[in-house]
Amino acid sequence: MITLKNKFHQLLLIVFTSMLFLSCQKDLNYITTDGVTPDLTTKVTSSVSGFVTDENNAAVKGASVTAGGISTTTDKYGFFEIKNIQVVKNAAVVTVSKTGYFKGIKTYIATDNKAAFFRIKLIPKTSVGTINSTTGGSVSLSNGLIITLPVDGVVNASTNAAYSGVVNVTAHWIDPTATDLNQIMPGDLRGINTAGSLKRLITFGMAAVELTGASGELLQIATGKKATLTMPIPAGISSAAAATIPLWSFDEANGLWKEEGTATKTGNTYVGEVSHFSFWNCDQPANYIQFDCTVKDAAGNAIPYTLVKITVSGGTNPFNSTGYGYTDSSGYVGGLVPDNAQLLLEIFTNYNCGTPIYSQNFTTTSINVSLGIITINTSQGAANISGTVTDCNNIPVTNGSIVMLADNQYYRYPLSITGSFNFSTILCNSTANPVFFAEDAASQQQSALVTQTIVPGTNAIGNIQACGTSIQQYITYTVNGFPPDQFVYPTDSVSHAGNVIPNNCSVVGSKIIPAGTDNISFSFPTTGIAAGSVQLLTTFAASQTGLQTSVTSPVNVNITEYGAVGEFIAGYFSGSVTATGSPGTIFNIVCGFRVRRIF
Repeated sequence: MITLKNKFHQLLLIVFTSMLFLSCQKDLNYITTDGVTPDLTTKVTSSVSGFVTDENNAAVKGASVTAGGISTTTDKYGFFEIKNIQVVKNAAVVTVSKTGYFKGIKTYIATDNKAAFFRIKLIPKTSVGTINSTTGGSVSLSNGLIITLPVDGVVNASTNAAYSGVVNVTAHWIDPTATDLNQIMPGDLRGINTAGSLKRLITFGMAAVELTGASGELLQIATGKKATLTMPIPAGISSAAAATIPLWSFDEANGLWKEEGTATKTGNTYVGEVSHFSFWNCDQPANYIQFDCTVKDAAGNAIPYTLVKITVSGGTNPFNSTGYGYTDSSGYVGGLVPDNAQLLLEIFTNYNCGTPIYSQNFTTTSINVSLGIITINTSQGAANISGTVTDCNNIPVTNGSIVMLADNQYYRYPLSITGSFNFSTILCNSTANPVFFAEDAASQQQSALVTQTIVPGTNAIGNIQACGTSIQQYITYTVNGFPPDQFVYPTDSVSHAGNVIPNNCSVVGSKIIPAGTDNISFSFPTTGIAAGSVQLLTTFAASQTGLQTSVTSPVNVNITEYGAVGEFIAGYFSGSVTATGSPGTIFNIVCGFRVRRIF
């Protein structure tokens, strides 16, 4: 007979965060015990990077990524990197925002002057129906998720004024047995219970819900009212689902779940009342210990960005008893795993390769565990790749990177101060034919694509010249003749955006300044757009204009460059716009821009 405790172990979802410790470190700093309020104020210096994809695993370009108060945007490969930021040690938060998608949020335990790596998959915002705010009602998804609103129970989220009219419901159910759960879900399955203790969570399902009004305004549940959330329980874990379970909402500010109420098991669903909408989670809290290991090749080179999987041995459900994580730039992966359990560690090349190249069984007690260095040999597919990168003048590139596309996954490696690269990876098969290209950050130039056969062992691919395609992105403008303001990627956030205004493309810039954040955005139609075309400015807003302006007289946007998707759109315009809230206030604008196309 399986005890309740052992049954929980079979269901533990081990979600790893890319924390970095020295491999010889003995004290793994387990950060929470029952009855102890977690420290969410101490900060350390960290760096974070990763790749962002959509629901079809395609790279998401131009997504805004924020960590430690600093923002950047993903490039055409979905890559982002933010270096040397101050983050909360026990709950560092990375937030990805993209129009048309729910926020992608990851939380990790940071170590001073170390890095973290993520692959984040965004959830599309899909309208699932409408409800009349006056009468209330329900909308249902085919997977069994049901959202029920109370009578006269909706308010404007910004003003708290009562809302009357059609409520559009956008929702998505997150399957707790999904193999890509670690990429999709917010946070890292840690939450603060009603006693104030930080716990690891065993999920039985999550939901993302957003309410908007007829004009697109964000709505919420009125004070004193409750909505009802019905979440399906997958058949494979239904027998382990308790009669009642705590409900947890996600706190975007600290990147942790917060216990708020309970849900009751009704058939193969959990039903509970909620006082607001965000991400919600049905979870059993559990105790964990801390785990880590470092993956290297036989020569002692780190193998970064490779997939590590841990499974609870004997688990009745192979998905819900399994967790995934990626090694960081030093080959390290760590996180929280169940105590007093039999576990199986497996290492894969990446998410797309189905056969493990290494496996190891280990047992946990109530003490933190480190497996130390795990060595992957050439017989297991370990490959070392080296070469050099020069610029247009054949001088070594000292500030740049080499990018590899292998098995439909992108990898990015920094160049050394001598313009060389040397990194190790693991091949899916005995040979591979990845695509490489180099980027020179100083000259903002990119090489042509290079396809190279790679085999286990040593692979010297020679020199790649980062020259031929400019990768410069910027927005430069003046308002009323004052000194120009400038946004330059990658120091600042510069992006091309679609779907903000139908049949229009938008250009958006953002950067951190001493007084807060400096922003700019403008739009123009896509109809007939091409290099040499003239488009009419549709919208313009900037920090210097205070509010959104209106374009009362035609302003021509001259398009000077219009490459393919993934290449660049550039142009310039000048003219006058009027303050929306003060019709007599005129702003004279001069602007030039170049950003990478995302559609």
